[in-house]
Amino acid sequence: MKVFSNQVTYDYSWDEVSTANWRKYGPWNNKSEHVIAVDTLSRRVDPETGILRTERLITCKQAAPDWIKSLLGGNMEESFVYEASYVDPQNKTVTMVSQNVTWSNLVRVQEEVVYKPLSDHQTQFLQSARITALCGGWQRIKNSIEDTLCTRFKENAVKGREGFERVLEMSRIVFAEEKERLQQQKMMLM
Repeated sequence: MKVFSNQVTYDYSWDEVSTANWRKYGPWNNKSEHVIAVDTLSRRVDPETGILRTERLITCKQAAPDWIKSLLGGNMEESFVYEASYVDPQNKTVTMVSQNVTWSNLVRVQEEVVYKPLSDHQTQFLQSARITALCGGWQRIKNSIEDTLCTRFKENAVKGREGFERVLEMSRIVFAEEKERLQQQKMMLM
């Protein structure tokens, strides 16, 4: 098993980050072009805790290295990821856990992401992933698969941060424009 971890501080409030999180796979993020669909499977608010729980299926277009394709065979152009997220407005945390569905009998990738406020204007992003190849006793192959996937996770983490920064920037602009529009509308009604 290989473990990947990452930590980023965003210069945006928790409210901004937790709202923009739902747009991270949209057109504002030019670094997430590999995500071709996000389907919401369920969404509910726990009436006692106020925690919003959402389950999604994310469809990605990702090419596996040729040596993995030849080893595993089959179509490896699309992959599916199951994600469950928990937005806790009282404790101001967003926690997302995800796991691969595609090829899960051969490799397991479990990721956890947490957003929490550092201050009124900064939010901390904590990311960890556990990557486990499940191919019996072939330790060299297991290590190669885990190393390859861990390297890909590191590369994608950089792209993910850059893309989410763009989403945050665009969200701030759009929300400021909408706030201004509503204020002007209010002034016209007076």
